[in-house]
Amino acid sequence: MIHEIIDIRTEHSNAKLYTYILNNSPDIDSSRKRPTIIICPGGGYEFTSDREAEPIAIRMNAMGFNACVLRYSVRPAVFPTSLEELSMAVALIRKNAEQWHVDKNKVIAAGFSAGGHLAASLGVFWNKSFLAEALGISNEEIKPNGILLSYPVITSGTHAHKGSFAALLGDKYDALLDEVSLEKQVTDQTPPTFLWHTHTDTTVPVENSFMFAEALMKNKVSLEMHIYPKGVHGLSLGIEETKKRDNELTLQPEVANWIEMAGVWIRNL
Repeated sequence: MIHEIIDIRTEHSNAKLYTYILNNSPDIDSSRKRPTIIICPGGGYEFTSDREAEPIAIRMNAMGFNACVLRYSVRPAVFPTSLEELSMAVALIRKNAEQWHVDKNKVIAAGFSAGGHLAASLGVFWNKSFLAEALGISNEEIKPNGILLSYPVITSGTHAHKGSFAALLGDKYDALLDEVSLEKQVTDQTPPTFLWHTHTDTTVPVENSFMFAEALMKNKVSLEMHIYPKGVHGLSLGIEETKKRDNELTLQPEVANWIEMAGVWIRNL
């Protein structure tokens, strides 16, 4: 395995990309190209959760995928700092495709909660000039081939997780609030999307996923969505490995199959 910690530097920030890149074996297939998943943990743009970081990468590895965890900038950094960092991470993965055995056509941005907002932001903004101009790289280099969203923050409207937007925007809150309501930014250029959520999520209401899915459907973008009937916010894998300390409600094993379904979706992209 190639396990490195790589600085992702923008003009105003320095994020960390943790790689979990599988080695190829001459006994199996020395030239195998693998899907590569960039994981953006949640944390309300205030921190990045350990529960949605390495445990997800390890499970992706177990399914035969490369994985990376992006510890992106959070408050007091404001939009589009973390989006620039994720864009640079995608470009870096494509640049190292040969060395890291990457299938360039299967680079997936995956995010949880506010990290889902970040991954979805790349999905809707990848082709905008402000990113390419700020980073000096082409839009095609930063385009994700799919986005995988776990109980994502999407809307800044009625069903918003207001704390995420306050942390993301800072003093730009009034000026940019509508722009970062992502259901309004979906086009037919948004990549195929996998979504899952729980019906009883009271922190980031399930309407966030429904609104994004509806926008994808209107634009004829391929999607797969799974809604579980119960479960609190921030379940991660829903298993003992990712249970939050002193919170039994984050142990919800009936949602654990989401990652297996996502694996099938990734292989079929």
